[in-house]
Amino acid sequence: MRFAPQETRTYLVTAVTAQRRRLFQVTATAGLLEQTILDYHRQGKFLLHAFVIMPDHFHALITPAQDVSLEKALQFIKGGFSFRLKSKVNVWMRSFNESQIASEEKFIQCVRYIEENPVRRGLASSPNAYRFSSVSCASLDPMPSHFVAK
Repeated sequence: MRFAPQETRTYLVTAVTAQRRRLFQVTATAGLLEQTILDYHRQGKFLLHAFVIMPDHFHALITPAQDVSLEKALQFIKGGFSFRLKSKVNVWMRSFNESQIASEEKFIQCVRYIEENPVRRGLASSPNAYRFSSVSCASLDPMPSHFVAK
């Protein structure tokens, strides 16, 4: 299977829990999802530019690896988390939402949207005050070079 060049495959993705259950208001569960995302990132399944884990969903700005489809990247995250959680009920809604990022401006807007999400929802006074976000994560990937203005 051939994929589009990696540099054209950066996406804002959102996945929501089944029945919008607030699984991630529990610190241990949110931490498990964060660890799952970071583990697959370290394995090279995708570049991770930003993320936030909200009580009933997560947002991530990712660029799948050259040989990984967007669907497979989300399967790693959602399926990997579900396996680790060992839940007997469905954890996730079946699908996910994605928006392909096509410009530096849109990339920056998405990072800001992700980081400010907990503030807009009244969960934190500032992006830095929210625990389960890429704001405090040191191991993120920079903006893909093709977005940077020449």
